[in-house]
Amino acid sequence: MSSAPLVGVLALQGGFEAHEKVLRRLGADTRQVRVPADLEGLQALVIPGGESTVMTLGIEREGLGEPLRAFAAGGRPVLGTCAGMIMLDRLHLGVLDVLAQRNAFGRQVRSFEADFEVEGVAGGPVHAIFIRAPWIAEHGPGVQVLAEVDGHPVAVRQRNLLALSFHPELTGEDRLHRFFLRMLD
Repeated sequence: MSSAPLVGVLALQGGFEAHEKVLRRLGADTRQVRVPADLEGLQALVIPGGESTVMTLGIEREGLGEPLRAFAAGGRPVLGTCAGMIMLDRLHLGVLDVLAQRNAFGRQVRSFEADFEVEGVAGGPVHAIFIRAPWIAEHGPGVQVLAEVDGHPVAVRQRNLLALSFHPELTGEDRLHRFFLRMLD
């Protein structure tokens, strides 16, 4: 019997395989989540980057909206990156008390990389890739801002929810996934 945590990765669209590789390298078992039954037995969940409109349609098509809300409400850790951050916000799944602004840093040609400190992540600045990235336009009082770029929140935490507007899975940077897995303790 494995003592590794079982982490689901929403696999309707987007960069789910890159997250799976990082999580497995860190010792977690992974399962792709496409339908509500795939959430059963999971200890944590990642909602990856991709295209938020396509993800919204997939979630509706597969009847995943309420099961995802219940999963988050159950206190299990949920990580949303880029479009995953958008999916968690007030206007989408409504589980994270933030309003994410889509494509806030600009269109695809305005994608960039940056290094910055993230509160709670030791070892110096993290290296991040922003691709058509959102930022947090507003947040409630229970939301802790962990990092900002140009004065805009790009990493936040609210209880069991961690949301990043960038793609740590693309840089070889695993400290944010480690931070997420420590939320299981």
